[in-house]
Parts: sequence; C-alpha cells; structure tokens
Amino acid sequence: MHQDPQPNQFALLRQRRFAPFFWTQFLGAANDNVFKFAFTMLVTYRVHVDWLPPAMAGLVIGAVFILPFLLFSATSGQIADKFDKARLTRLVKSLELAIMALGTAGLFLKLVPVLLACIFLLGLHSTLFGPVKYAYLPQHLSERELTGGNGMIEMGTFVAILLGNVVGGVLIALPDDAWLPAAEAVALTCLALAALGRLTAQFVPVTPSTEPGLAINWNPVSETWHNLRLAHGNIVVYRSLLGISWMWFFGAVFLAQFPSFAKEVLHGNEHVASALLVVFSLGIGVGSLLCETFSHRHVEIGLVPLGAIGMSVFAGDLYLASRALPPSELMTLGAFLTQPAHWRVLADLFALSLFAGLYSVPMYALIQLRSPPSHRARIIAANNILNAIFMIVSSLLVGALLSAGFTVPQVFGLTALANAVVGLYIFLLVPEYLLRFVAFILSRCVYRFRVTGDEHIPVSGAAVIACNHVSYVDAVLLMAASPRPIRFLMDHRIFAVPVLGWLFRLAKAIPIAPRSEDPAAYEAALAAADQVLAEGDLLGIFPEGAITRDGQLGEFKGGVMKILERRPVPVVPVALSNLWGSFFSRIDGGRAMVSPFRRGLFSPVGLAAGAPLAPDEVTLPVLRARVQGLLA
Repeated sequence: MHQDPQPNQFALLRQRRFAPFFWTQFLGAANDNVFKFAFTMLVTYRVHVDWLPPAMAGLVIGAVFILPFLLFSATSGQIADKFDKARLTRLVKSLELAIMALGTAGLFLKLVPVLLACIFLLGLHSTLFGPVKYAYLPQHLSERELTGGNGMIEMGTFVAILLGNVVGGVLIALPDDAWLPAAEAVALTCLALAALGRLTAQFVPVTPSTEPGLAINWNPVSETWHNLRLAHGNIVVYRSLLGISWMWFFGAVFLAQFPSFAKEVLHGNEHVASALLVVFSLGIGVGSLLCETFSHRHVEIGLVPLGAIGMSVFAGDLYLASRALPPSELMTLGAFLTQPAHWRVLADLFALSLFAGLYSVPMYALIQLRSPPSHRARIIAANNILNAIFMIVSSLLVGALLSAGFTVPQVFGLTALANAVVGLYIFLLVPEYLLRFVAFILSRCVYRFRVTGDEHIPVSGAAVIACNHVSYVDAVLLMAASPRPIRFLMDHRIFAVPVLGWLFRLAKAIPIAPRSEDPAAYEAALAAADQVLAEGDLLGIFPEGAITRDGQLGEFKGGVMKILERRPVPVVPVALSNLWGSFFSRIDGGRAMVSPFRRGLFSPVGLAAGAPLAPDEVTLPVLRARVQGLLA
C-alpha cells in the first residue's frame, strides 16, 4: 500500500490514498464549527431561553460537545481497529448527514433543545472519526511521508476550524429580512457541507482492519485503562500521549481567553477577538507544514523540545507585551492594528502557535509509527480521552486563577512557566526527545548536514549500523539521520568526555573495553549488544574501535563478527565524510578542540548509507570495502 515518497507533502493532495480522506476530515471539521459557532451566537444574541443564559452558552455548548469524547472514545477506538476504516469513514459521514438533517429542523424552528442534542451528536461524530483519522495514515503513508501527512491533516483541521467560525459568524449575522434568513442559511450550509463530506468519503480507498477478530469491550472505563496500560508498554509512546494532551491543555488556555483578552486587555471589539483566532490558527497551520521541511522527511522528534522552548518563550513574551497596555475605548480592528504594541502581541501569538505545531505533529507521527498496528486506533482513542480531560482541567484551573484575582496576561505568564517545567520533566523522563533535539541542532545549526541513502536504514526490525569513526559526535549525527533510536556500542573512554559522556549515558550507549584490558567488561558489552538486537532494535558500532588519528579509514576489528555469530542480522554500512579537521575530530593530535571555529559554522558534512548486507555476506574486508566505497 505504501508508494514511493513524493517531492513534498502537497503532492499527497493529488493522490487518492490521501486526498479524499483529507477533504473528508476538512469538511467535517469545518461543518462542526459552522454549526457550533452559529448556535452559540444564536442563543447569545437572538434566541433567549431561561435555562441557557448568554453568559453560559459558550461554556455549556463546549461541554456538551466534548462529553462524547469521555464517554465513547474507548469504544470508537475498538471499532476503528476491528473494521475497515474506509467503510467506517462513510458510515460516520452518513451519520453527520442525518445529524445535519435534524439540525436543519432545529434551526428552522429555533428549537434550542434539539440544537443542543445536535451538538452532542456532532461530538459523537468527531469521537468516532478521531481514531479512524490518525490510524488511517500509517496504513497508506510510508515513514518518510508520515510527518508531512500529519502536518497536512493538522493544518487542514485548524484552517477548517477557522473558516467554520468565520462562515458561521457571517451567516448567523444575516438580517431577518434577507432573502435567506440567518438560521436557515446556517442550516442549508451545514447540510451542504455534510453532503459534500459524504461524497468525498465515497472515494476513500479500502483500508483493511488491523484486528478483525477483536471482541469489543463496551465498558469505557476498563477499556480506557486497558489501552493506557498497553501504551505504557512503550514508554516513548505513553509519554507522547501525555505530551500531546499537555499541548491541548496549553492551547485551551489561550483559545478560551481570546474574547476576554481582546476586550479587557487589548481593548478591542469582537473583530479583534476574531483576529486573534485567525492568527493563532495560521500559526498552528504554518508550524504543522514546516515539520516536514525541518524533519528531512522523517519522524523527527527532535522538533518537540524546540517546539516546547518556543511555546514558553513566546507565551512569556505575550505576558510581557500585554501586562501594561494603557486603557482605552473599545477599538475596531483597524484602530487596533495602528498601535505598534499590538503587533508585538500578534507576533507572539503567531509564534507560540507555530511552535505548538512543531511540538504536536512529530508526537502524533511517533505514536502512529511506534504503536502496534493492531491496537493503534485504541491507543489514539485513549489519547482523545486524555486530551478531553486535560482541556477540562485547563478550564477549571484558569477559572480558579481568574476568580482568585489573576489577570489574563498573568495566566498566560504562568502557563509559559508551567510549560517549561512540564517540557523539562517529559524530556528527562524520555531522553530520546532530548537526544534527538541535540542531534537536530548539531546537524542543522553547527554543520550543513547532507544525508544520502537513509532509506537503507530500516524503520523496523533488528540491524547493525556499521560506521567509520571520525569524531566525538559521530553517534549524534547518526542519531540525526536515523528514523528511530540507535543503541551504540562505544569505547568506554568516550564516556569521560565532558557533556558528550553524559549525553551518551542518557542514550543508554553500551561502554566496551578491549578484551585485553577487561575481558569481563568486553563480554558484558557483547551480551548487552545482543539484547538490543533480540528486542528488534538498531545497534550502532564503529568497527575501527577508535576515532581515526589521521583521517583515514582504519582496519576493522572483529567485534562485529562476534555480534553476528550470536545474532545474525542485516548490517547497514554507513560513511561519515568531511568531519576530519572539525572541532570534534582528533586532527593535530586532538588539539582541534581548543579551536572551536577552525572550520567555521555550517561547514558541510555528509552521511551516506549503503544497501544492507545479509549476515552471511559480512566479512571484515567486505564491510570495510563497502564503507570505503561510500566514502569515495
């Protein structure tokens, strides 16, 4: 089902495996928000009912919409794993069409209870579709396309939310004497969007069940707990679920406060509040799309710490930029934009949402890639429940802070601090994020890193990565090029190098001493290396046994053959080029490290990976010749 990688993520919009699904989810998200926003405005300004006062309308409608995520996510995840996802997509879009037919009657007759029931049903529709959406992509996209595909989905979702709010607001503001009155215009628009979504769903390609024999557990509590325990089996996946939920907590703080922030702090009218939503949505969209560019078309979780840093920095600056704005009469959007101080506020808002996009997309892609295919939809469903809980907690905490006398800018500042603490906690709990961030910075900000042949590094299954050894940062650059973690077998002396030693211990690198020095440590290292391969992971080795002292490829030692005797697995030859003479090499007897800029920043460095060798093809001369050929 996987096809060759495309030139960029936008090429996916020309392919049936992606385009119908993209437009189906886009139209669904837009429709939800047209209806929700129009209904909120309707009960706020036009239809008054005693049991739903205008001040509570937005809160009640939001709560009713999110309730199905808590009640039915566990069940929807099982359904998505058990049945064909294309068939489910069509059934869910047929349900949307029925909901919009009921909504049309409610809008024409202005029956608020019926409209509130439709909000609940739209939440159910989104709950059923959520696990399908994220479990669908890994069945149709390769690892190299997964980040770009997720970026497109995230961008499409936020653009659809934005357009839905704009269209809903415009339609519900139509005068009663218009040729098509407001409520009727909303009803027909929603019906048309649902019909169009059902049409695009018809073209979604077959996506077979990943667990057809699954017996559905209808108890949402026990099933959610089961799925979280399942995710906990892979600690990186489990922490990523919590990381995504934290992003929803963070985003909810800002989205919920836009109206009050615009009016009470920025002294702008409702158009200014809408402008904040536009800027926030555009930032998320741009950040989501940039993930593929920055990741070199891999699932690059090194972007996650970068995103977290940007979220805290710009949320903190938003607090600084908005805490002492002078009071004034309510401004129109035009008047608001004439103030230079307000441009800083908008820039901060755009930047923090852009970094939120960089933070979230790789996490979603990582969960899709690392979750067992048979349970992928259920793990994503459990994540949806966590997201809903975190958003509810966010609302309660922000409400408590505001009631305690904190201002909206102070709430933003506290959120920036909390994000920094949570980010640091997650990255220390899961060092892979921090390690990939260091590799990301080194390969893009210190060197101009060019990678070729990385498709030969397997995305699943055990393999040995055999590379020449030129510098102290070879392992870090290999991390940057690999689509998944590598456990390295490394000379025990490198662990004494400041900072790098700590980094390699964090990466769970395996120290090895020469057999002549410490036979017991040598055997223990080989046993640990064998365990890495037994678990289906990648093992990185430097067969020369030490960093080159003359820039030439040295003779290969026999350790790699001993590893293959214990566990025959493919061996991928890799060559690093143009690192000799750099800050981290041993040129001039190792004195290069006293001259940090001897080669300058952004000097070109290359990594080339060759086709894997089968275990029975590997000999030391053959492996060395392959690496030498890659260097040439």
